[in-house]
Amino acid sequence: MLDAAERVVLAKGVGGLTLDAVAREAGASKGGLLHYFASKEALLNAMLERMTALVDSVHERTVGNMPPGPGRVAKAVLAWAFGQAELSPGDERHDRLAAVFLSAFHHDPALLAPLRASYARLKAELIADGLAPGDALVLMTACDGIFMAHMFKTVEFSAAEMSAMRATLERLIGGNA
Repeated sequence: MLDAAERVVLAKGVGGLTLDAVAREAGASKGGLLHYFASKEALLNAMLERMTALVDSVHERTVGNMPPGPGRVAKAVLAWAFGQAELSPGDERHDRLAAVFLSAFHHDPALLAPLRASYARLKAELIADGLAPGDALVLMTACDGIFMAHMFKTVEFSAAEMSAMRATLERLIGGNA
């Protein structure tokens, strides 16, 4: 059901996310859907919980794949933002997650509490990663901006532009990149 809901949002946008549309996409009855999710808000909550758990687990694995030492979390954030992680901008699963994020925000911004908590943990990890606090926050904000530009399709960056941005961020975090 959650996969069907993500497909509906990705294909039809926020306005297309209805319980009828999700049931149709899942090949289930609306009553069957309502058995698991009593409302659109309950469905969105479940989608966000799953999204946050996936983002957190991918982050943990990506950090775990980085060499030990200062800058480990920063390297993982760079890998995610620049398409070198398990879940990166342009990946179909990533785009489905972005669609869930937008749907929840559109329906009720308070639903984003689990995602906000995940971002707070990431911020704390980056600050504790051995970088200057300002550098860690600039890195986080720049990488989030790349995500937002992809999600909203406000600007496309060429490979050369992406490379230049990455080099700049690597210089920012110094020898920790």
